[in-house]
Amino acid sequence: MKLFKYTFALLACAVITACSSDDDSTSDDLSGQSGALILKYDNGVGDQDFIFGTSYSKSNSESFKLDNLKYIISNVRFTDTNGNIFEYPAEDNAFIIDESEGNNAGEIYVTLENVDAADYVSVTFGIGIDQDRFALGAEGQGDFLDLADAEEMMWSWASGYKFIRLDGTYSTSTMIDQPLNVHMGSVGTSLDNYREVTLSFPNTVLVRTDKSPEVHIKADIAKVFDGSTAVNFADGYDQVHTDANETPVIATNISTMFEVHHVHND
Repeated sequence: MKLFKYTFALLACAVITACSSDDDSTSDDLSGQSGALILKYDNGVGDQDFIFGTSYSKSNSESFKLDNLKYIISNVRFTDTNGNIFEYPAEDNAFIIDESEGNNAGEIYVTLENVDAADYVSVTFGIGIDQDRFALGAEGQGDFLDLADAEEMMWSWASGYKFIRLDGTYSTSTMIDQPLNVHMGSVGTSLDNYREVTLSFPNTVLVRTDKSPEVHIKADIAKVFDGSTAVNFADGYDQVHTDANETPVIATNISTMFEVHHVHND
């Protein structure tokens, strides 16, 4: 009987301790505190790593190779366990994810400073530049306009930004290494191809003054062509620029290519 009581007491203590540990992340007073949060973008093709110059097959026997891969993300914001939203400052809230700038593992880091300390459960971001920001005019774009221009992620100010840029070649059963160029974006104010995605975290992201969590986001480039709609290069999707029919299809496909693979809170 004494052994049973002792064992029960240990179990009760363990449960209380575990509950206390789980509650630590939400019971802290985080008012006025902030920290860094890192978004780590990792481009791939299906379950393969993305490598420039490598041939990847599509769903219809076509294949493609890329020597340039860039896209814009913007309007990054996070939702915490209480439903509160922290949005990164607008003047700094646009980034170019450039595969050529990845580390040895092919990861591109976006470090967000001074994020409100909280327990976050999801991230939302846009792919491209929204119409409200574009309506601010060239002077309202801040330093990002010069960056996008230098990175060849614009046509002209009147035409607007290229939200994604893929350059390379494609092959079919009858043609080999034909030019492939996907430069998709909104076209001024006449065609809005801006899209947003919301990704849930597999575990809570804890932003603290002494913690800089990393959120590993995988982007499946295959879904540019085999996302919500499967498209064929031979049907005109080898050259996608400002066409009012083709670009919305690519824009919607791109919005399906992201997922959070894992989170590191240390």
